[in-house]
Amino acid sequence: MPKTQQASCPAQEQFKTMIGGQALIEGIMMRGPDKQATVVRTPQGLEEKIEPLTKKTGVLAWPLIRGVVNFAGSMISGVKCLMWSAEKAGLEDEESTEPPSKFDLWLEKRVGTEKFMELAIYFAVVVGLAFSIFLFFLIPMEGGNLFQRLTHCGVIGQHLFEGLIRIVIFLVYMFLVSRMKEMKRVFSYHGAEHKTIRCYEARLPLTVENVRPMTRMHPRCGTSFLFVVMILSILLFTVLSYVLNAWIPALAELQKTSRIGYNLLMMAIKLLVMLPLVVSVSYEFNRLVGRHDNWLTRILTAPGMWFQNFTTNEPDDGMIEVAIRALSLVIPEQEGTDQW
Repeated sequence: MPKTQQASCPAQEQFKTMIGGQALIEGIMMRGPDKQATVVRTPQGLEEKIEPLTKKTGVLAWPLIRGVVNFAGSMISGVKCLMWSAEKAGLEDEESTEPPSKFDLWLEKRVGTEKFMELAIYFAVVVGLAFSIFLFFLIPMEGGNLFQRLTHCGVIGQHLFEGLIRIVIFLVYMFLVSRMKEMKRVFSYHGAEHKTIRCYEARLPLTVENVRPMTRMHPRCGTSFLFVVMILSILLFTVLSYVLNAWIPALAELQKTSRIGYNLLMMAIKLLVMLPLVVSVSYEFNRLVGRHDNWLTRILTAPGMWFQNFTTNEPDDGMIEVAIRALSLVIPEQEGTDQW
């Protein structure tokens, strides 16, 4: 057994791993190249779940397609893991004092417990998407339209202002969420996830002592990905909207005759065409930047790294133990196969 090496300061990154994770309620999910592990701290101790992953092949693995596929899969998987962690951590039993409604009992009886949970997961995803559309699309679009009417600016000015509103809403939303008492522990688990991956990438033994001094910031974090999505959405939405209005005169005419109709049409175009393109480009951008460490990539990742001050907190040793266990379960047997 090799002697444990203790890190007195954050160690240098020796390699970049594709292993990533997600903070949960009293737990962490880690996703490796071929399996996913969820570890939750319960009143009885640590409880874990390991699931195999299917590798994307063919068209689904093509650049500019894999980004959307992976993003959608991660959303659904993330909600499942979040609900499982809430159940195992005892959150539902503590907070739910009311008996299930007649509709819940009827639905569970009709479709079965497992199917009922699956429907609940997809319902949560749909509600989350609807809320995101309202907050990050409808409100900014109305703000951009108002700005255009007041200033008589062109399409470019309208969509740049719309993007600015979207960023402000995003920053305020994340700041308010980070102040919530319930979310502070989740963000501490997020910090534990990053610290543990940092320790692993430094090729240090995964011990609490080695993980503790690591930085809680990580350039390949999902928070950084979302920030890139926000910035790219401003650029691409502005350019593509200008091109569409220039190439399709009927759009400009519709904006004059029916503001509601124009907004609904543009929102549909942004959601169904432009947003998947933004997600795909952002995914490829993160993959490219994540493979290199130089002055340019550090500048490009700086905004996302800074934003992690809101979404990560310093963890305690118990949280680090959960992260170490989750990461240990997904490290591939063959060294190097998880290389980014």
